[in-house]
Amino acid sequence: MSGITHTPVVSIAYHSGYGHTAVVAEAVRSGAVDAGATVHLIKVDEIDDAQWELLDASDAIVFGSPTYMGTASGAFHVFAEASSKRWFGDAWQDKIAAGFTNSASKSGDKLHTLQFFQILAAQHGMNWVNLGLKPGWNSSTASENDLNRLGFFSGAAAQTNSDEGADAVHKADIATAEHLGRRVAEHTRVVVAGRATLAAATV
Repeated sequence: MSGITHTPVVSIAYHSGYGHTAVVAEAVRSGAVDAGATVHLIKVDEIDDAQWELLDASDAIVFGSPTYMGTASGAFHVFAEASSKRWFGDAWQDKIAAGFTNSASKSGDKLHTLQFFQILAAQHGMNWVNLGLKPGWNSSTASENDLNRLGFFSGAAAQTNSDEGADAVHKADIATAEHLGRRVAEHTRVVVAGRATLAAATV
């Protein structure tokens, strides 16, 4: 059974209002690819039937959105509500899920956005992967360049100044998002390999 392998398929379903969250999405993609996953980037405000089918066929879905007014963007909420068609058919049941967000403030109520993603995943019966990092930048010897410099646990959080463009997304936040992508890919690989092994054992 040791020869059973599976390349995890990860889809990143995200919205980006001004390009900052797209940079974070690309970082998640890069980390997942580095860990051996096949990755699809899906802009939820432009999603079509073929991309819905990509989500259905994925082993993991990572949700991403800027935090606006204390929650995910309106465009992401439209996508979340549209996913109810998948909910009725259990299409995303037992998939891996994770999330990321960006806002201009250090906190900016980003936790609420990540919790919204967690609840969305739970309603679909998905299995949430957290960030898996200790908080950085929380002592006199720490640095704003630490991984998880903003101290979030449930997902990857980024902060970008409101008067700067997408090229100003903090390098530590990009590295943190890459970490999340790797972690999702690695967890997904374990899950799908385990399922394949169990299925082979029952044949």
